[in-house]
Amino acid sequence: MDRIETMRAFMAVARDNSFTAAGRRLGLSTKLVSKYVRHLEAELQTQLFNRTTRSVSLTDVGSAYLERCRPILEQLDELDALVRERQGALAGPIRLTAPTGFGSTRLPAALLPFLKQHPDVELDMTLTDSRVAIVEEGFDLAIRIGSLRDSTLIARKLVDMPLVLCAAPEYLNAHGRPKDPRALATHVCLVNNNQVDLNVWRLRAGGREHAVRHRATIQANSPGALARLAEGGLGITIAPLYTVEAALDSGRLERVLPDYETDVFGVYALYPPNRHLTRRVRALIDHLAGEFSR
Repeated sequence: MDRIETMRAFMAVARDNSFTAAGRRLGLSTKLVSKYVRHLEAELQTQLFNRTTRSVSLTDVGSAYLERCRPILEQLDELDALVRERQGALAGPIRLTAPTGFGSTRLPAALLPFLKQHPDVELDMTLTDSRVAIVEEGFDLAIRIGSLRDSTLIARKLVDMPLVLCAAPEYLNAHGRPKDPRALATHVCLVNNNQVDLNVWRLRAGGREHAVRHRATIQANSPGALARLAEGGLGITIAPLYTVEAALDSGRLERVLPDYETDVFGVYALYPPNRHLTRRVRALIDHLAGEFSR
Protein backbone atom coordinates (compact mmCIF):
# COMPACT_ATOMS: atom_id res chain seq x y z
CA MET A 1 0.00 0.00 0.00
CA ASP A 2 1.36 3.42 -0.98
CA ARG A 3 2.89 5.21 2.02
CA ILE A 4 2.01 8.66 0.69
CA GLU A 5 -1.67 7.75 0.38
CA THR A 6 -1.74 6.35 3.91
CA MET A 7 -0.08 9.53 5.20
CA ARG A 8 -2.67 11.66 3.40
CA ALA A 9 -5.46 9.61 4.95
CA PHE A 10 -3.86 9.98 8.39
CA MET A 11 -3.56 13.77 7.98
CA ALA A 12 -7.18 14.10 6.84
CA VAL A 13 -8.44 12.15 9.86
CA ALA A 14 -6.24 14.24 12.16
CA ARG A 15 -7.56 17.46 10.62
CA ASP A 16 -11.23 16.54 10.96
CA ASN A 17 -11.08 14.20 13.98
CA SER A 18 -13.31 11.91 11.95
CA PHE A 19 -12.85 9.03 9.52
CA THR A 20 -16.13 9.88 7.81
CA ALA A 21 -15.27 13.56 7.29
CA ALA A 22 -11.77 12.59 6.11
CA GLY A 23 -13.32 10.26 3.56
CA ARG A 24 -15.53 13.06 2.22
CA ARG A 25 -12.51 15.36 2.01
CA LEU A 26 -10.45 12.79 0.10
CA GLY A 27 -13.27 11.38 -2.00
CA LEU A 28 -12.84 7.94 -0.42
CA SER A 29 -15.08 5.64 1.56
CA THR A 30 -14.85 5.69 5.35
CA LYS A 31 -13.89 2.02 5.21
CA LEU A 32 -10.95 2.70 2.89
CA VAL A 33 -9.70 5.62 4.98
CA SER A 34 -9.82 3.39 8.08
CA LYS A 35 -7.94 0.69 6.19
CA TYR A 36 -5.21 3.15 5.17
CA VAL A 37 -4.76 4.37 8.75
CA ARG A 38 -4.68 0.83 10.17
CA HIS A 39 -2.04 -0.10 7.57
CA LEU A 40 0.06 2.92 8.51
CA GLU A 41 -0.18 2.05 12.21
CA ALA A 42 0.85 -1.52 11.42
CA GLU A 43 3.83 -0.30 9.41
CA LEU A 44 4.90 2.04 12.21
CA GLN A 45 4.00 -0.50 14.90
CA THR A 46 2.24 2.14 16.98
CA GLN A 47 -1.23 3.57 17.60
CA LEU A 48 -1.76 6.98 16.04
CA PHE A 49 -5.35 7.59 17.16
CA ASN A 50 -7.44 7.01 20.25
CA ARG A 51 -10.77 5.71 19.00
CA THR A 52 -14.10 5.53 20.78
CA THR A 53 -17.61 5.18 19.41
CA ARG A 54 -18.01 8.96 19.68
CA SER A 55 -14.63 10.49 19.04
CA VAL A 56 -11.26 10.19 17.34
CA SER A 57 -8.20 11.95 18.76
CA LEU A 58 -4.46 11.80 18.21
CA THR A 59 -2.23 9.91 20.60
CA ASP A 60 0.98 11.61 21.73
CA VAL A 61 2.87 9.61 19.12
CA GLY A 62 0.23 10.54 16.54
CA SER A 63 0.68 14.26 17.31
CA ALA A 64 4.44 13.97 16.93
CA TYR A 65 4.05 12.03 13.67
CA LEU A 66 1.62 14.66 12.34
CA GLU A 67 4.17 17.42 12.88
CA ARG A 68 6.75 15.51 10.81
CA CYS A 69 4.25 14.29 8.27
CA ARG A 70 2.72 17.65 7.35
CA PRO A 71 5.84 19.33 5.84
CA ILE A 72 6.65 16.21 3.80
CA LEU A 73 3.24 16.17 2.13
CA GLU A 74 3.28 19.94 1.68
CA GLN A 75 6.62 19.70 -0.12
CA LEU A 76 5.27 16.97 -2.39
CA ASP A 77 2.25 19.11 -3.22
CA GLU A 78 4.56 22.05 -3.87
CA LEU A 79 6.66 19.98 -6.28
CA ASP A 80 3.56 19.00 -8.24
CA ALA A 81 2.30 22.57 -8.28
CA LEU A 82 5.72 23.93 -9.26
CA VAL A 83 5.79 21.81 -12.41
CA ARG A 84 2.32 22.99 -13.41
CA GLU A 85 3.04 26.61 -12.54
CA ARG A 86 6.25 26.54 -14.58
CA GLN A 87 3.98 25.77 -17.52
CA GLY A 88 2.34 29.13 -16.93
CA ALA A 89 -0.75 28.33 -14.87
CA LEU A 90 -1.30 28.76 -11.14
CA ALA A 91 -2.03 25.37 -9.63
CA GLY A 92 -2.19 23.48 -6.37
CA PRO A 93 -3.98 23.71 -3.01
CA ILE A 94 -4.67 26.81 -0.94
CA ARG A 95 -6.05 26.35 2.59
CA LEU A 96 -7.80 29.53 3.69
CA THR A 97 -9.75 30.43 6.83
CA ALA A 98 -12.04 33.44 7.32
CA PRO A 99 -14.80 34.69 9.63
CA THR A 100 -18.16 33.09 8.93
CA GLY A 101 -20.11 36.24 8.05
CA PHE A 102 -17.44 37.83 5.86
CA GLY A 103 -16.60 34.47 4.31
CA SER A 104 -20.26 33.96 3.39
CA THR A 105 -20.93 37.42 1.96
CA ARG A 106 -18.06 39.58 0.71
CA LEU A 107 -15.35 36.96 0.28
CA PRO A 108 -17.00 34.61 -2.26
CA ALA A 109 -17.66 37.47 -4.69
CA ALA A 110 -14.00 38.50 -4.42
CA LEU A 111 -12.74 34.94 -4.87
CA LEU A 112 -14.91 34.08 -7.86
CA PRO A 113 -12.89 35.85 -10.62
CA PHE A 114 -9.63 34.37 -9.27
CA LEU A 115 -10.97 30.82 -9.18
CA LYS A 116 -12.46 31.13 -12.66
CA GLN A 117 -9.19 32.45 -14.02
CA HIS A 118 -7.13 29.70 -12.32
CA PRO A 119 -9.15 26.47 -12.47
CA ASP A 120 -6.18 24.36 -11.34
CA VAL A 121 -6.08 26.10 -7.94
CA GLU A 122 -7.71 23.86 -5.32
CA LEU A 123 -9.29 26.07 -2.64
CA ASP A 124 -10.06 24.57 0.78
CA MET A 125 -11.91 27.28 2.75
CA THR A 126 -12.78 26.97 6.45
CA LEU A 127 -15.21 29.54 7.88
CA THR A 128 -15.23 30.03 11.64
CA ASP A 129 -15.69 32.84 14.14
CA SER A 130 -13.28 31.17 16.57
CA ARG A 131 -9.57 31.86 16.53
CA VAL A 132 -7.67 29.11 14.76
CA ALA A 133 -4.00 28.22 15.10
CA ILE A 134 -2.99 29.06 11.55
CA VAL A 135 0.42 27.40 11.58
CA GLU A 136 -0.51 24.37 13.68
CA GLU A 137 -3.64 23.65 11.62
CA GLY A 138 -1.81 23.97 8.32
CA PHE A 139 -3.51 27.03 6.81
CA ASP A 140 -1.75 28.97 4.05
CA LEU A 141 -3.76 32.11 4.58
CA ALA A 142 -6.23 33.64 7.03
CA ILE A 143 -8.57 36.58 6.58
CA ARG A 144 -8.95 38.56 9.81
CA ILE A 145 -11.02 41.62 10.67
CA GLY A 146 -10.14 43.93 13.56
CA SER A 147 -7.12 44.30 15.80
CA LEU A 148 -4.42 41.71 15.23
CA ARG A 149 -3.34 39.75 18.29
CA ASP A 150 -0.68 37.48 16.82
CA SER A 151 2.44 39.49 15.97
CA THR A 152 4.27 36.40 14.71
CA LEU A 153 2.18 36.34 11.52
CA ILE A 154 2.79 38.54 8.49
CA ALA A 155 -0.20 40.77 7.75
CA ARG A 156 -1.26 42.70 4.67
CA LYS A 157 -4.19 45.06 4.91
CA LEU A 158 -6.74 44.46 2.17
CA VAL A 159 -9.32 47.15 2.99
CA ASP A 160 -10.82 49.20 5.82
CA MET A 161 -14.15 48.03 7.24
CA PRO A 162 -16.16 50.65 9.19
CA LEU A 163 -18.16 49.68 12.25
CA VAL A 164 -21.77 50.80 12.55
CA LEU A 165 -23.73 51.44 15.75
CA CYS A 166 -27.30 50.39 15.02
CA ALA A 167 -30.58 48.97 16.29
CA ALA A 168 -34.01 48.05 14.97
CA PRO A 169 -36.62 50.82 14.79
CA GLU A 170 -38.84 48.54 16.91
CA TYR A 171 -36.30 48.63 19.76
CA LEU A 172 -35.62 52.37 19.46
CA ASN A 173 -39.33 53.21 19.38
CA ALA A 174 -39.80 51.26 22.60
CA HIS A 175 -36.66 52.35 24.49
CA GLY A 176 -35.79 55.72 23.00
CA ARG A 177 -33.10 56.93 20.62
CA PRO A 178 -29.88 57.86 22.44
CA LYS A 179 -28.96 61.53 22.00
CA ASP A 180 -25.59 61.23 23.76
CA PRO A 181 -23.03 58.38 24.03
CA ARG A 182 -23.53 58.24 27.80
CA ALA A 183 -27.13 57.15 27.22
CA LEU A 184 -25.88 53.80 25.88
CA ALA A 185 -25.24 52.73 29.47
CA THR A 186 -29.02 52.46 29.99
CA HIS A 187 -29.65 50.31 26.90
CA VAL A 188 -29.43 46.62 26.10
CA CYS A 189 -26.09 46.19 24.32
CA LEU A 190 -25.24 43.27 22.04
CA VAL A 191 -21.47 42.78 22.14
CA ASN A 192 -18.92 40.82 20.14
CA ASN A 193 -16.93 38.91 22.76
CA ASN A 194 -13.91 38.79 20.46
CA GLN A 195 -13.25 42.46 21.18
CA VAL A 196 -10.50 43.29 23.66
CA ASP A 197 -12.63 45.30 26.12
CA LEU A 198 -16.14 43.89 26.29
CA ASN A 199 -17.63 46.80 28.20
CA VAL A 200 -16.32 49.76 26.19
CA TRP A 201 -17.39 51.20 22.83
CA ARG A 202 -15.36 54.11 21.46
CA LEU A 203 -17.10 56.93 19.61
CA ARG A 204 -15.66 60.18 18.26
CA ALA A 205 -17.10 63.60 17.45
CA GLY A 206 -15.66 67.12 17.29
CA GLY A 207 -12.13 65.83 17.78
CA ARG A 208 -13.03 64.13 21.08
CA GLU A 209 -13.14 60.44 21.81
CA HIS A 210 -15.86 59.08 24.07
CA ALA A 211 -15.05 55.77 25.75
CA VAL A 212 -18.57 54.59 26.48
CA ARG A 213 -18.99 52.08 29.27
CA HIS A 214 -21.98 49.82 28.89
CA ARG A 215 -23.26 46.51 30.17
CA ALA A 216 -22.63 43.68 27.70
CA THR A 217 -26.12 42.25 28.13
CA ILE A 218 -25.86 39.75 25.26
CA GLN A 219 -22.57 38.42 23.91
CA ALA A 220 -21.63 36.31 20.90
CA ASN A 221 -18.48 35.60 18.92
CA SER A 222 -20.26 36.23 15.60
CA PRO A 223 -21.04 39.80 14.44
CA GLY A 224 -23.55 38.35 11.98
CA ALA A 225 -25.47 36.69 14.80
CA LEU A 226 -25.48 39.93 16.80
CA ALA A 227 -26.76 41.83 13.76
CA ARG A 228 -29.66 39.38 13.38
CA LEU A 229 -30.50 39.71 17.08
CA ALA A 230 -30.45 43.49 16.72
CA GLU A 231 -32.80 43.19 13.73
CA GLY A 232 -35.13 41.24 16.00
CA GLY A 233 -35.39 44.22 18.34
CA LEU A 234 -33.27 42.93 21.23
CA GLY A 235 -30.94 45.90 21.58
CA ILE A 236 -28.15 48.05 20.16
CA THR A 237 -25.06 46.55 18.57
CA ILE A 238 -21.90 47.76 16.89
CA ALA A 239 -21.12 45.67 13.84
CA PRO A 240 -18.92 45.66 10.73
CA LEU A 241 -20.70 47.32 7.82
CA TYR A 242 -20.83 44.13 5.73
CA THR A 243 -23.07 42.42 8.32
CA VAL A 244 -25.68 45.20 8.50
CA GLU A 245 -25.52 47.00 5.15
CA ALA A 246 -28.59 45.27 3.64
CA ALA A 247 -30.63 45.74 6.84
CA LEU A 248 -29.75 49.45 6.96
CA ASP A 249 -30.74 49.91 3.31
CA SER A 250 -34.07 48.16 3.87
CA GLY A 251 -34.86 49.97 7.13
CA ARG A 252 -34.76 46.83 9.29
CA LEU A 253 -31.94 48.56 11.18
CA GLU A 254 -31.14 52.23 11.65
CA ARG A 255 -27.99 53.99 12.73
CA VAL A 256 -27.69 55.04 16.36
CA LEU A 257 -25.87 58.31 17.16
CA PRO A 258 -25.18 58.90 13.45
CA ASP A 259 -23.22 62.10 14.16
CA TYR A 260 -20.56 60.10 15.99
CA GLU A 261 -17.82 58.13 14.27
CA THR A 262 -17.01 54.59 15.33
CA ASP A 263 -13.82 52.59 14.90
CA VAL A 264 -12.71 51.36 11.50
CA PHE A 265 -11.40 47.79 11.47
CA GLY A 266 -8.86 46.58 8.96
CA VAL A 267 -9.45 43.48 6.86
CA TYR A 268 -6.14 41.63 6.74
CA ALA A 269 -4.60 38.69 4.95
CA LEU A 270 -2.33 36.82 7.40
CA TYR A 271 0.18 34.12 6.63
CA PRO A 272 2.98 32.38 8.54
CA PRO A 273 6.41 33.98 8.26
CA ASN A 274 8.31 30.68 8.23
CA ARG A 275 6.40 29.17 5.31
CA HIS A 276 7.39 29.75 1.71
CA LEU A 277 4.69 31.92 0.17
CA THR A 278 3.83 30.13 -3.05
CA ARG A 279 3.12 32.00 -6.24
CA ARG A 280 -0.55 31.02 -6.10
CA VAL A 281 -1.00 32.27 -2.52
CA ARG A 282 0.79 35.53 -3.30
CA ALA A 283 -1.35 35.92 -6.42
CA LEU A 284 -4.51 35.36 -4.38
CA ILE A 285 -3.49 37.99 -1.82
CA ASP A 286 -2.76 40.50 -4.62
CA HIS A 287 -6.09 39.67 -6.23
CA LEU A 288 -8.06 40.17 -2.98
CA ALA A 289 -6.31 43.48 -2.32
CA GLY A 290 -7.32 44.65 -5.80
CA GLU A 291 -10.91 43.44 -5.46
CA PHE A 292 -11.50 45.05 -2.08
CA SER A 293 -9.81 48.32 -2.99
CA ARG A 294 -12.70 48.98 -5.37
